[in-house]
Amino acid sequence: MKKIVYPGTFDPIHYGHIDITKRASRLFDEVLICVSDNLHKNPLFSHEERAEMIQECFIDIPNVKVFSNPKNLVVKFAQDQGAIAIIRGLRHVSDFELEFQMANVNHEINSDISTILMVSKEKFLHLNSTIIRELAQYSTNLEKYVPSHVADRLMKKVGQKNG
Repeated sequence: MKKIVYPGTFDPIHYGHIDITKRASRLFDEVLICVSDNLHKNPLFSHEERAEMIQECFIDIPNVKVFSNPKNLVVKFAQDQGAIAIIRGLRHVSDFELEFQMANVNHEINSDISTILMVSKEKFLHLNSTIIRELAQYSTNLEKYVPSHVADRLMKKVGQKNG
């Protein structure tokens, strides 16, 4: 069984993430979405909240599984799960530079885990979770960026934070 890990902060998950996951689910037997920490980010949602939102997105795709991985290197998580690769989405050249660097570090840690870089579809190139969270601060309709259940939770969370 060929497994791939799709790591990210997913704060929140958006249609760009969903597209990468769906495309990967057609190429691999299992896609393991790994909700991870980034030391440079302060997530709005907890690991559990992010995992719940992600699970709701893929209820109809049985080969997508969601895991919370708060304190482990992604390459170690991939190894522990028996994955053969890590997949990352690319939007811009700046994404490539960072992902290339990370792929090389991961390769040094475990050369059996490959990194696959998948280019985002053009209609998702502008999406990132930071912008979506910012739009929520201004009560923008988010449903063209995220599924309705994610938009609802985001608007509620932003309301609690601002209220």
